[in-house]
Amino acid sequence: MCQLLGMNCNTPTDIVFSFTGFATRGGRTDEHKDGWGIAFFEGKGVRHFVDHQAAIDSPIAELIKRYPIKSTNVIAHIRKATQGVIALENCHPFIREAWGCQWVFAHNGDLKDFEPQLDGSFLPIGSTDSERAFCYIMQCLRTRFGMHMPTLEELRTFLAGLCNQIAKHGTFNMMLSNGGVLFAHCSTKLHYIERQHPFNTAALSDEDVSVDFAQVTTPKDRVAVIVTEPLTSNEHWTAIQSGEMKVFVDGRALV
Repeated sequence: MCQLLGMNCNTPTDIVFSFTGFATRGGRTDEHKDGWGIAFFEGKGVRHFVDHQAAIDSPIAELIKRYPIKSTNVIAHIRKATQGVIALENCHPFIREAWGCQWVFAHNGDLKDFEPQLDGSFLPIGSTDSERAFCYIMQCLRTRFGMHMPTLEELRTFLAGLCNQIAKHGTFNMMLSNGGVLFAHCSTKLHYIERQHPFNTAALSDEDVSVDFAQVTTPKDRVAVIVTEPLTSNEHWTAIQSGEMKVFVDGRALV
């Protein structure tokens, strides 16, 4: 199946280090070579890059490794196709608008017999179960809360229940963000780490690359990284429990 990567920070931060290790899994150290994508929130805008090529072979992925785009919320995905052909329209993350902001979504897993009735307010462009689930989530949010943006706690409670409902159809690890908050639901496997002062040196598991975060941060910085499998070999990552929804704001998991 696919793999997910997310970042949530209290100040705009680049994801070059984490993405370098993550992209290596897109065809070199792992088998996720059926496309990839990444989305960076910048204010109300989103920089969105997708490619149907394996991340390890993609010139666009090379750009992301070398171009330090700074963002407070990032979602990335490397694909191993289970449903839908290898094509650009089936590459995560997907984007939709609601309540005047953009929502970015990516999914790892395989949903069986998942054919929710869509009313036309949000429709898939590609042929994946993932995009279908995203459209269903956005439709349910609009139906439940109407034209007014719900509070964070209302969103958290509603999404947690909805994700567990969808997960009855199979594996449903997902990330969702509107640029202010990042939701991560674990069905089978997700891990996260929170980095803050005092920062240490981290070494990637998939590449011979390390970085001393103390040299590139300030004492006020906080960064949370969420990923399917831990990216570094010398840090402690926390496993999110099956069925659990984690909410990340300003580089920290809310209790």
